[in-house]
Amino acid sequence: MGGGAVDGGDTAAAGRPRRGMWWPAVVAGFAALCVGALALVVGTSGGSPASAGSRAAAAVPADGSPDAGFARDMSVHHQQAVNMSFIVRDRTKDPEVRLLAFDIINTQANQRGMMTGWLDQWGLSQTSAAKPMAWMHMGHDYQAHDGSLMPGMATNTDLDRLRKADGKAAEVLFLQLMIKHHRGGVDMARGYLGMSGNPVEKRLAGTMVAGQTSEIKLMTDMLAARGAKPLG
Repeated sequence: MGGGAVDGGDTAAAGRPRRGMWWPAVVAGFAALCVGALALVVGTSGGSPASAGSRAAAAVPADGSPDAGFARDMSVHHQQAVNMSFIVRDRTKDPEVRLLAFDIINTQANQRGMMTGWLDQWGLSQTSAAKPMAWMHMGHDYQAHDGSLMPGMATNTDLDRLRKADGKAAEVLFLQLMIKHHRGGVDMARGYLGMSGNPVEKRLAGTMVAGQTSEIKLMTDMLAARGAKPLG
């Protein structure tokens, strides 16, 4: 997960073909935000419109809760995955890797839209002064460095290497970085599942665990086909 918006320079450089790929992710994210807000109300009200107001209000997570923390941190984690996928899409012509990148862009932009929509619905800020993943009460304290804010995130140096790579070298580096990224995301989602107080957000976290675990297997096979292995 990187916390900023999709890199503007990369988008502009790609011209019309890039916009054709970029807009579906934006539309998906916006639609997910709307659907996520609606699902939150329905999920916390037991499906009864008449009781939605009082029950939804009672279910609003606190600012320092695992629900708010997971939504914030996973949004940041997802954004970096989207950024990396846009980068590799322009560094290779391999259809298999480009399709994977497109799937990650759409899936994670969609999920990110849901989580930021929930934070807005709860009246909470998108960011927090707390250290990333403080809500997990982990036994170790991850030291953010070179743009890597949470376990699994690529560093700024990693991203610079990816931007400069081409063809097979770009494919291998992307797959290695994304496997590591997914592993960090899966660990965070599993951690949240053990602390969740919101059934709708818990379902999304379960979807992330299943989907990204499957993609890790796919990417490991793709690396093997290219004579490479995941990073240690």
